Amino acid sequence: MDFQVGTLKARKSYLQTLIADSLTIFWGDWLELRVRIAQVAASGLVSPLIYILAFGLGLGSSLPKPAVGDSYLEFILPGMAALSSMTISFGGTTFSICGDRLFAKTFEELLLVPVHPLALHMGKMLAGVVRGLMTSAAVVLVAAIFTGKVWSFLNPLFWLLLILNCAVFAGLGVIVGLKVRSLESVGLVNNFLIVPMSFLGATFFEPGTLPGFLKVVVYLLPLTYTSIGLRAAAYLPLSQFPWYSILVLFIVAIALSLYGAYLFSHQQD
Repeated sequence: MDFQVGTLKARKSYLQTLIADSLTIFWGDWLELRVRIAQVAASGLVSPLIYILAFGLGLGSSLPKPAVGDSYLEFILPGMAALSSMTISFGGTTFSICGDRLFAKTFEELLLVPVHPLALHMGKMLAGVVRGLMTSAAVVLVAAIFTGKVWSFLNPLFWLLLILNCAVFAGLGVIVGLKVRSLESVGLVNNFLIVPMSFLGATFFEPGTLPGFLKVVVYLLPLTYTSIGLRAAAYLPLSQFPWYSILVLFIVAIALSLYGAYLFSHQQD
């Protein structure tokens, strides 16, 4: 019994230390981020607003009523929130780490900090989550103005999915930031992964209507589960909510965190 109690206390102490160290790493990024809150919140609004105007108000007026939402504009608005959170969480995290590694040459100091590699990953990931939520909040505000359905976008499930989506792509941004050797490599990753996912991640269409092969490809993308979940959280009753979307995003975020911690523990620069 004493051994079990001691083990539980040791695990509790380890978890508290891990959380505290993660918040310490996050705080270093937050000190730089807080002076650019308006810039960060606005930076991810351009693409969603263009898509809303072009597809939601333009093309959408000639399309039939979708399966979810009262109009095509309502259909794509949750997808725009998912898209903006993905773009900023990934891009902001990647360029932050690349800037420290490749230009400021201050990344070595971070690697010398006596904290667990998982805390390093989680701290950087949390900063990416905050970046993504700032932009998502701006997109959600636009969505509430266009639809008038304010409470649909204040749904706790809606924001839980956004947080998980930010965690997934901020975690991916940490990994890419640790592995690339130049900013050109970041551009390649963005062009071959993030941009295609922006259009294939169920942001503009219902994946259930696709042919078999394409459906498999679309359901391999984490953004798909975010888009599906956000639409359900905003417009459908709780009984129709796809709970599997939360599970998938959580598992992907955990897997990326473990791999990111591994990379931090073996990082040489």
